[in-house]
Amino acid sequence: MRRQEPYNPGQASKFALSRSKIELFVQCPRCFWLDARKKIKRPNGPPFSLNNAVDELFKKEFDEYRKNKEAHPIMTENNIDAIPFYHEDLGKWRENFEGIRVLDENTNFEVFGAIDDVWINNDSELIVVDYKATSKASEVSIDADWQKSYKRQVEVYQWLLRKAGFKVSNDAYFVYTNARIDLESFGDMLEFRTKLLAHKGNDSWVEPTLMKMKECLEDKMPPVGRAAMGGICEFCEYAKSRTQLTLDSLTPKKQSK
Repeated sequence: MRRQEPYNPGQASKFALSRSKIELFVQCPRCFWLDARKKIKRPNGPPFSLNNAVDELFKKEFDEYRKNKEAHPIMTENNIDAIPFYHEDLGKWRENFEGIRVLDENTNFEVFGAIDDVWINNDSELIVVDYKATSKASEVSIDADWQKSYKRQVEVYQWLLRKAGFKVSNDAYFVYTNARIDLESFGDMLEFRTKLLAHKGNDSWVEPTLMKMKECLEDKMPPVGRAAMGGICEFCEYAKSRTQLTLDSLTPKKQSK
């Protein structure tokens, strides 16, 4: 894909906005402004190669049941009356930097996001599904404060599907798998335990947030941001502290008499 130009205040052309940029704005408007207006991006963390591998294997597994129009065992075990949803554009919806796209006419943002999976229930409602992978001793959950971003993620996908004209259930699910660390040896094999975790989505926050993002981009750079879970944004705090240290080192010290 061609690299998008920085946002220009008052621009008439549409501006592509990924689901992750919405999350960035929720976490810190200043970091979002720097990214969209100046192309100054937050440092990237290491790639989650193992998680990506699990995602691909889950997709292949659920696609077999999609092809046969059958419920996956995790659905029947959890009394979910649904089957994997088939759509000719599903491959595109799953593709990073492509995803499912809709134009929000109030902001002229072309919002997009790559969805892991979509199921369909007996009421012909689409169900957003996201795959997650981890490895820890405790049981997996989506109850931690930092996991609110997971919930916002699937709610954006629900909003996108609704804006694209689909009937969408408020129910969303996380297929969450956990690599066991309580085994005696490795033996070139990881053993996973997978749980299905439900979330009742509410996408009413999405459009007001898009409007705030538009206002942010049309204005000057926001002050050092507040993180979504309270406190100063750690990236802003680092940049502020480093800049101050640099300025202090360049300022001549007064000679004592």
